[in-house]
Amino acid sequence: MDIMQTSDSSHHGIVENSPYRIPYDRHAEGGQLGASWYFSRKEIEENSLSRRDGIDLKKESYLRKSYCTFLQDLGMRLKVPQVTIATAIVFCHRFFLRQSHAKNDRRTIATVCMFLAGKVEETPRPLKDVILLSYEIIHKKDPAAVQRIKQKEVYEQQKELILLGERVVLVTLGFDLNVNHPYKPLVEAIKIFKVAQNALAQVAWNFVNDGG
Repeated sequence: MDIMQTSDSSHHGIVENSPYRIPYDRHAEGGQLGASWYFSRKEIEENSLSRRDGIDLKKESYLRKSYCTFLQDLGMRLKVPQVTIATAIVFCHRFFLRQSHAKNDRRTIATVCMFLAGKVEETPRPLKDVILLSYEIIHKKDPAAVQRIKQKEVYEQQKELILLGERVVLVTLGFDLNVNHPYKPLVEAIKIFKVAQNALAQVAWNFVNDGG
């Protein structure tokens, strides 16, 4: 199942002529898809499908940072907890380990990941809210976007894209939605060392957030 990109600005594509390729999962041949998400920097940089499609490391790093910023903005507008935003970011990172930025619209994928993360972290938000807010952020420089997404035809088109994208993301991730965040261990460490009011605690929390 391929999902084609389109030049229509109201319809962001996900995958262009791209099957579900798993480029370098160590366990794929053994049938344990998604069994491990730990890779060395060298593996990530040298085996990137984006690199094979002509996107250099600097450009890919920018694209990754941009969807992190997008997800932070979307999550805050949806009023979801930071852990949900972090889960969405991890899903996005994992997706682009196995798919190319050249063939996938990062903001569409990020929107799908936020919708999924909301369900996984038991902080679900209505699909309609996710679609409307995502569309507004993507088209924030277009004053007409807010009204355009309220049109039934445009909204239904976006809805179909996100639901189709959800299946693409799930298959690409091997249906592995387990994410272990450092938030809980950090809170425990803050209690043990009694640094809750210390600037160190805030720095550590910010570091964890940035590490997504």
